[in-house]
Amino acid sequence: MLFNSIAYLIFFPAVVGLYFAINPKWRWVLLLLASYFFYMFWKVEYVILIMASTLVDYYAGLKMSRLRKKSQRKKYLILSILVNLGILAGFKYFNFFGENLNLLLGEMNIFYQMPELQVLLPVGISFYTFQTLSYSIDVYRGVTKPEAHLGRFALYVSFFPQLVAGPIERSNHLLPQIRQNKTFSTPMVVSGLKLMLWGFFKKIVIADRIGIYVHSVYENPAEHNGIPVILATILFVFQLYCDFSGYTDIARGSARVMGYDLMKNFRRPLVAKSIADFWERWHISLTTWFRDYLYFSLPAKFKNRVVMWRLQLNILITFILMGLWHGANWTFLFFGLLNGVYLVAEDITRPTRQRFFRFSGLDKLPGLLNTAGMFITITLLTVSALFFRANTISNGFALLGNAFCFEDMTRSLMDILKNNEIMFAILQIIFLMVVEWYHEKKDLVRQIASRPLWIRWSLYLAFFFYVVMFGIMDKPQEFIYFQF
Repeated sequence: MLFNSIAYLIFFPAVVGLYFAINPKWRWVLLLLASYFFYMFWKVEYVILIMASTLVDYYAGLKMSRLRKKSQRKKYLILSILVNLGILAGFKYFNFFGENLNLLLGEMNIFYQMPELQVLLPVGISFYTFQTLSYSIDVYRGVTKPEAHLGRFALYVSFFPQLVAGPIERSNHLLPQIRQNKTFSTPMVVSGLKLMLWGFFKKIVIADRIGIYVHSVYENPAEHNGIPVILATILFVFQLYCDFSGYTDIARGSARVMGYDLMKNFRRPLVAKSIADFWERWHISLTTWFRDYLYFSLPAKFKNRVVMWRLQLNILITFILMGLWHGANWTFLFFGLLNGVYLVAEDITRPTRQRFFRFSGLDKLPGLLNTAGMFITITLLTVSALFFRANTISNGFALLGNAFCFEDMTRSLMDILKNNEIMFAILQIIFLMVVEWYHEKKDLVRQIASRPLWIRWSLYLAFFFYVVMFGIMDKPQEFIYFQF
């Protein structure tokens, strides 16, 4: 079920109304059934995968809780990892590795064809797999206590607002909230609805409008060069951000209406002043997952001391796997590698850059340095986003080459200027960036909340009708991260 669909606009109010109407002790049952119903809208059979993952991790958690030593608990952790990653690998990566193995064997004159699985990728499998895996790892480490109530644990795994595209919640944050009895709160409901409205603005007014132009360029790479390629790639960065953060806002807003607090997944990443700063602001639930459960677990010592080259290698490994998490395609792997290289290069050159800034006096101009940092960061991210969006690695390099071919530049510019949808989208992006910049400086939400009631609600209603009027609603578009 898409958030931006009539079905959700019926489903969500019905669930909220029933949630606050029934006895609090049965609310977990309602939410669990609603979550499974929500997921089965895509493909009924795949709810079995969620149930299987839930049962295995529930069992592993209980077994680990009865054992004091980590060495004794390890076999149940391995069970959880094998089952969860086995399901993920089977549905998401089996064909990818099979195709590449066939190519490798062909190069060696070994003509054997790996079988191909004819299955659809279950929506959200990477998200709920990582969420339930974090629970098993935390129980193994003794960070969190296992949930004894199977129903509440099942709801933790499948909670419908964040089931298919995150945020990837941690058990010590969401499970305690599931155990609580929530009371109806008008401020929470209003706050949640406002956050949902902002998410819908980003999704249906900006992202879906941009997506039409980006799709036309990237699906026909041989037919475009120069400015259209550059513009489509820059716009894709904003499409990806508005699409994904829009989903997160709707998810967090939906949960907030019912009294639940989901973790913030974005912190205005497009105003980041460095690549490291960007990855601390972008898809926070995923980056912190890889940091806590992979990066910190990789060996960083050489001859009993921490050495920089091991840390930098660990960054590359983490980002390559994080890129591969997004999908079974070399484009995602290259996207991860490229961002890993950016981070390592940024780390290596930091002392030299700081000395240069002190020597030149630029350290006394923080505004200039921040602006330059934002420009360089968005440029580097645009290059990596090109490969993220490209269908294949070869298409990605073809588009990168085409971007520097400026034949008939005047006609290309005129075509863009005459495209009313693109010009309108650019105005919306400027509005978005101004609002996010101002919010970071002045806390816009608090400022609006301090205004008189009639001003606040006039503003909310005006923005609601603006979203309805200019949103692309005739053909609801899936969220980009549903494919991951």
